[in-house]
Amino acid sequence: MASLSASNHVARVLSVANHVADVDASSRIANSWRRCLIGHKLDPARQGPPQTLTEAEIRHVAEPMEETIRLATPELDDLARVLRDAGYCVNLADANATMLFSRLPGEADARMFLDWKIYTGSNFAETFEGTNGLGTALAEQKPILVHRDEHFRAQWHMFSCAVAPLFDQAGRLAGAVNITSCREDLERAAHQLALAVTMEATRRMEGAIFRGHFRNAWIATVPGDGGSGLVAYDDDRRIVGACRSARALLGLTDGLIASGIDLSRYLKFDHHAARGADEIVELRRADGSPLGQGHVAPPLRARSHAPRRDAPAGRFEALHRLAGRDPGLVRSVKRLMSIGDHNLPVLLHGETGVGKDVFARAIHAASNRARNNYVALNCAAMPESLIDAELFGYEAGAFTGARRDGSKGLIVQADGGTLFLDEIGDMPIALQTRLLRVLENREVWPLGALKPVPVDIRLISATHRDLGRMAEEGAFRADLYFRLRGLEVKLPALRERADREDVIRQIAREEAPDCRLSDEAWSLLAAYPYPGNMRQLRHVLRLAGCTAENGVITDADLDLPPFGGRTTEPDLAAAERATIVEALRKHGGRVTDAARALKLSRATLYRKIKLLKIETAQ
Repeated sequence: MASLSASNHVARVLSVANHVADVDASSRIANSWRRCLIGHKLDPARQGPPQTLTEAEIRHVAEPMEETIRLATPELDDLARVLRDAGYCVNLADANATMLFSRLPGEADARMFLDWKIYTGSNFAETFEGTNGLGTALAEQKPILVHRDEHFRAQWHMFSCAVAPLFDQAGRLAGAVNITSCREDLERAAHQLALAVTMEATRRMEGAIFRGHFRNAWIATVPGDGGSGLVAYDDDRRIVGACRSARALLGLTDGLIASGIDLSRYLKFDHHAARGADEIVELRRADGSPLGQGHVAPPLRARSHAPRRDAPAGRFEALHRLAGRDPGLVRSVKRLMSIGDHNLPVLLHGETGVGKDVFARAIHAASNRARNNYVALNCAAMPESLIDAELFGYEAGAFTGARRDGSKGLIVQADGGTLFLDEIGDMPIALQTRLLRVLENREVWPLGALKPVPVDIRLISATHRDLGRMAEEGAFRADLYFRLRGLEVKLPALRERADREDVIRQIAREEAPDCRLSDEAWSLLAAYPYPGNMRQLRHVLRLAGCTAENGVITDADLDLPPFGGRTTEPDLAAAERATIVEALRKHGGRVTDAARALKLSRATLYRKIKLLKIETAQ
């Protein structure tokens, strides 16, 4: 339909009720217009934005969909990247047509969607908004393209919507995937092609949802004319689930599945051949007639083959030692102890040099994976072009320069143990997608491989970046962020630790065991802000231990700071002054008590008080 004026469009919609409109009276668009006019009593001339939920209402509505959104997000993000340049907005809505997930296109196109409230929380049910891609696809439970003036309401005439309904693991309507464009230069044929891409992405989402729900069952993929179907069955070969297409293909119903009907009543194949992660098998119908090639994947528990061993005695000792007397770290260690050996991912957050790798090794040592591999990769130190091969591995001859016998990759090397990804915030977006799929499916596809490799890993990640903000800005995958953040542990900077003096003494004993600190050296160490944190402190004391004369480290032996530029004396003086003022405050202005707390002689403290012009009560 060509674009019409609003009044002409309204007149045309109204004429449908009398079957005089110049559209196919039996078309889906015409039928929808009649539903809107006669059944829903809607006015095509009505102006205004769609109904939009508040943030609290969105959280309430989204709660039952959380698992579906999590499993569908990788495909939704991929779909958004494919269609971004064509100006499409990508949405996932629930069965009531409320958008719960949105990815907007580039800035110029995004403005239109924001102005018209086409984003998370907006509702486009046909009963409210009339004929539109999302509402009509859900009403009819069929894919549809609603192109420009095919919309019921005249105000939506500038948009084209291509939508595919989404069905859950039991074949029930769960929602819909919607793509919408406001580009005038795209013809209907282009939107039809985009609809085909969306339908294929939606089928993959349904597969991910099904496999996620039946992760502890065997899953057979059955070929069919309308696309493959998925059937889940238990160790006794009783059917426990089937997707919508498999139900139609095999004639399965909820009642038959609930009765625990035997798989052999519908499918026959060589079960002995189905032992790997995803084996190709020749399928036959119950009567023995060939059905074609299918796949059989074992349950997740069958893939997690790595032996589990009891953790060593006193396994939390290293973690307790690292936590010291800092209240925040003590609480974090208690939380780590409470989750025990559950395979929950851990995200360590802290500045550079706080000891994230040391903490990660202590977590590994405290787990039942302690006798298996601990494998670490610094994502910031590895060139982007090499991270893929290092992390996921590759087959022989996968690319120029590859090893003749290929490479297992760090993830596979960590099978049964712990994989530590330092500076995860620097991982390229494309690799984030692959990592997410590894975490979802528990299998790795090495470069050039013909089949995946099952893996059982515990993932610990670390970063100094604000991943939450990066996710909001699109610089880091939001779904991966929440997958990594099973338990977040904040490692405080050295200057923020409540037990900083204890830490300094302990590291001094480790790095300069044969030396003692002079009063002046201790004062400087206690007051210094340590922008390089633990790493800097260790280097400073290691060097001081080598240069100290007669076993005494003086302030002249402390090379502070050894990093990019020299800190000015006023900066150090300010830090030292603040430390002394705080000590005096804690001890009611009593210099003797403050000196004892600072490990200074009273004379030295009086000298510093005078030099730094600190007022005292004495």
